[in-house]
Amino acid sequence: MLEPFKQRTVIIGNSGSGKSTLAEALAVLANVPAIDLDLLHWTGDGYGVKREEAVARQMAMEVAAGPGWIIEGVYGWLAEVTIPRATALIWLDLPWSVCRDGLLARGVRRGGTDADFAELLTWAQAYYDRQTSSAFSGHSRLFEEFPRTKLRLRTREEVQHLLVDLRAENLQPEASQ
Repeated sequence: MLEPFKQRTVIIGNSGSGKSTLAEALAVLANVPAIDLDLLHWTGDGYGVKREEAVARQMAMEVAAGPGWIIEGVYGWLAEVTIPRATALIWLDLPWSVCRDGLLARGVRRGGTDADFAELLTWAQAYYDRQTSSAFSGHSRLFEEFPRTKLRLRTREEVQHLLVDLRAENLQPEASQ
């Protein structure tokens, strides 16, 4: 059951839900790269300029063509590009209060400004209200339509249980798997 999560996994969820943290942990367990969709969506090292959509989609297709990866991000329209090659999908569907706390603990990053961070908080808070591919409605659709192994995790504890299970499976001898 857990093997698909160690091949080509897409992780979606609201900003601050813990996608990057989970992706890094899974990537270490699977010995594959973790890819943040922010790096495909934005140009340069920051959040100021969006990449042309066709270019970002092409970059996502190139990444997804690789033999193994963990791809994470809030951008449903980019995640959609990688879904056909994914062996598993994880939706971090955590409450806004948990995501907000995650964002506040993380703070400004990648050269962002305080104004960028304030805008991110406002955008992330509207996750359940927006009707886009990068919101609850879009993530729900991606999850429902995904035909392979998938998990919808709703608490930090569920995320930790998944990691414990995957680590335990990694420690088992090959013959018993």
